[in-house]
Amino acid sequence: MLVVLALVFGAIAGAAAHYALPLRSLRGVALGPLLGSLLGAGTWTAMTWAGVGPDQGWIWLVSIAVPVVVTPTALLVLSRLRAAHDARTRTELGIA
Repeated sequence: MLVVLALVFGAIAGAAAHYALPLRSLRGVALGPLLGSLLGAGTWTAMTWAGVGPDQGWIWLVSIAVPVVVTPTALLVLSRLRAAHDARTRTELGIA
């Protein structure tokens, strides 16, 4: 049941990353929180399968740190890819 906390922390980190990073208009508002939640829950699950219990601090540290670090990086990469794709499409269509 404690995995829900990892989901919530990941969603908060993803929402904060979405609003803090540029090119916000090129991605959906749910992408950041969804990605953060998936990373938090996935990290929690992986740590649990590795034998780390919820009473140990490492599972909390890693389950919060991974979404905080990976989500902004992924959002930046996805936004830049989208901007490049949009520019290429505009050029091909003769719009820009």
